[in-house]
Amino acid sequence: MSKLSKIIYVFILHLIFAGSLFAESATKLEGEFKLGPAIILIILLITFIMVGIFNRAKDTSTYWAAGRKISPVGAGMAIASNWMSAASFLGMAAIMYGSGYHGLSYVVGWTGGYVLLLILMAGQIRRYGKYTAADFIGDRYYSQGLRGFGAGVAIFISFSYCVGQFAGIGLMFKWILGIDYTWAVLIGASVVLAYTLISGMLGVTKNMQIQYVIIIISFLIPLFILTYKFGYFFWLPQAGYGAIVSDIVNGLAPGNGITAMGHDFAILPAPEFAMPWDPATGQTAFQWIAICFSLMIGTAGLPHVIQRFYVVPRAKDARWSVVWGLFFICILYWSAPIYSAFGKILSANPEVGMLAKDAIVVYTSQLGDVFPLITGLLAAGAISAAFSTVSGLLVAGASAFSHDLYYKVINPNANERTQMLMARIGTILMAASVAIVALLNLGLIAQLVAVAFSLAGCTIFPLFLLGIWWSGSNRAGAWGGLIAGTTVSIVALVYFVAGKFGGNLPGQDFINYYMNAWYFAIFGAPLAILTNIVVSKLSKEKTPLEIKKFLAQQVHNYKVN
Repeated sequence: MSKLSKIIYVFILHLIFAGSLFAESATKLEGEFKLGPAIILIILLITFIMVGIFNRAKDTSTYWAAGRKISPVGAGMAIASNWMSAASFLGMAAIMYGSGYHGLSYVVGWTGGYVLLLILMAGQIRRYGKYTAADFIGDRYYSQGLRGFGAGVAIFISFSYCVGQFAGIGLMFKWILGIDYTWAVLIGASVVLAYTLISGMLGVTKNMQIQYVIIIISFLIPLFILTYKFGYFFWLPQAGYGAIVSDIVNGLAPGNGITAMGHDFAILPAPEFAMPWDPATGQTAFQWIAICFSLMIGTAGLPHVIQRFYVVPRAKDARWSVVWGLFFICILYWSAPIYSAFGKILSANPEVGMLAKDAIVVYTSQLGDVFPLITGLLAAGAISAAFSTVSGLLVAGASAFSHDLYYKVINPNANERTQMLMARIGTILMAASVAIVALLNLGLIAQLVAVAFSLAGCTIFPLFLLGIWWSGSNRAGAWGGLIAGTTVSIVALVYFVAGKFGGNLPGQDFINYYMNAWYFAIFGAPLAILTNIVVSKLSKEKTPLEIKKFLAQQVHNYKVN
């Protein structure tokens, strides 16, 4: 940790120096190069690359699982940083800014998913001792075909999750550098690809620990400033922001003497902001519950989340890493609604005009006249959040490509050098493909990410849940459940893409509502689990005895007398 401490110290010194010289340049909302934030961003990127070089992967174990030497607290920080993506840092406030109470379904779903992991899977996954999700699937269900299919699903899940992160990176690079969104995405993608290729899982994990510190500091400081400036309870903004919500619901008259960037701190009454499933939001109770459910089980099935349990030495450490991760995550999740509430009031003046929802966190800080350097640091924190998640996703996707597809299925005789080469090729291909799709702007960041959760909930989660807790689940059942979950996923995604490009397939409205791309796992996951159970029961094939013994003795610590 001494290297990391030195890097953080140098970073803070440079940050202070940059702020003293260039703080005044971050006052424009759009379309202008901001010197202060740009210098912060450059220092940040250099820091990440340095950490990657100092902790570069030297073998496949280091590239895939960080040598399994990360402490529970360090792993918890990495889990939180890996988890607090652009969807958390930017997307949650954006959803709540646009949908009010309905947006809390994302907070409940994502947090609940980690509780589910803590109770049902974290320790058991580590005791099983594999590198990747597909590795577990192939070994547990004794099938190379399932291993290959699982790797393909893992790559696609990582891909769809990455799209939202690249969109967030592009949005913040655009805000800081004043460049076109296309160039912003390409530049951001190139930087994160560079340090991921150098470092692998070890350097990525070390970077995540630094990124967590940057993320949480940059996210919290503006909240204390905003609540203090506008007369709310600033000692603990997370507890005092209820008064802001009351002002939104009841309305706040202009001419009260409080302004933000020359605009009245005022808003017309908007009771739907705090009312669950108010008709004015266009959302229903079913959609709220469906999103919660899909995000919860999707969290427990995401390959890059599962892979984090392999970087610690023991199963006990895996459980504690989840506890620490939940603690670190909740600090940000408890704070995100404040940005949506302040953003609602500060952007209410017609002179402000329409603002991009996904950038409302940064815009709120600007509209509240927060010191420009701090706003620049906030934007840098958003980039750190996206970078931390993208790097983990790229490693997960590359591991599935190199370890699970190439080494385990295509070329079992490949030496370590060849495996490392294939891992890096897989990383490059995935990053390039994601950048292309991110340029299409298919939806809000949090919504794009929700697609990955539903897909994981329909495919990988049922295989892990039954594979760990029911030894009767066999290869035939796994195939049946995977096909059922994949079928639901394909139908939902085909209708989603068709709707985005103006198509109108049979039953379009029905599918859009009940099997929306953000929450189709509410039907797909139960169907996959039920199909797995039924097919396993009906099949004449039985789970091999050695796998049953391994599950009982190694995974669940059942001692045979």
